[in-house]
Amino acid sequence: MSMIKESAAKNTHNVVEEMLFKPNSRKVVTCNRVLDVPCGDGAFTARLRKRNVTVISGDIVDNIKKYIPEAQFVFVDMDIPFPFEDNSFTDVVCIDGIEHIERQFDFIRECNRVLELNGSVIISTPNISSARSRWRYFLTGQHNKYKSPLSESVITPYHHKSMISFSELRYLLHTNGFRIEEVRTNRIKLISYLYGIVFVFLYLATQIAYNREERDPSERMKNQEIIRTMYSRPVFWGETLIIKAKKYTKLTNHSS
Repeated sequence: MSMIKESAAKNTHNVVEEMLFKPNSRKVVTCNRVLDVPCGDGAFTARLRKRNVTVISGDIVDNIKKYIPEAQFVFVDMDIPFPFEDNSFTDVVCIDGIEHIERQFDFIRECNRVLELNGSVIISTPNISSARSRWRYFLTGQHNKYKSPLSESVITPYHHKSMISFSELRYLLHTNGFRIEEVRTNRIKLISYLYGIVFVFLYLATQIAYNREERDPSERMKNQEIIRTMYSRPVFWGETLIIKAKKYTKLTNHSS
């Protein structure tokens, strides 16, 4: 099997692999049956196979068989229900996929359904919550990794049509049976540190805005958690947002 090119930003696969195989509080790695979606050409699937993990590779196009003929490929459209039974996987890995779909809430609910209790979902996506991306949006109305309007005449699955911020992704996960355990980034480019000169101003502006809009004490506490993460090193300066969340409860009124 030849080297498969990684389509995600540099070092993303390395970080996702570290997060996936990080031992739990009992120093046990529980990852043993993983859904890799969208699997693309199979670069991350190849990493899992080297670790002797059972991996199901899902995507809307079967490109993986060109590189890994023996891969267990299943057609998976992330906008519709998955073709898997409940509690089928210990982990779901979604590398740079969620920004390409229309029904993000349904996708997360499907992740909840097919995961075992305490199973994890790892999601990476372009970090539009970074200071650099926010500055680009201020200047042009377009975020980083989405630098110009999408083509309306040539529509492809590769369009970043659903870019998502950290706070939006947290809401999506926390309202659908997950709790975020870890937030990381793939790398911080040197130029990103230049935006440190506006760090204090943005932090204070965010504090004022959140406190002015929210009066409920319990929600204010949650907002403080969000602010701490938004102004952490991975989110404020990082290129790609990488989040690991654990399924803590099964959705009782699941529908897709």
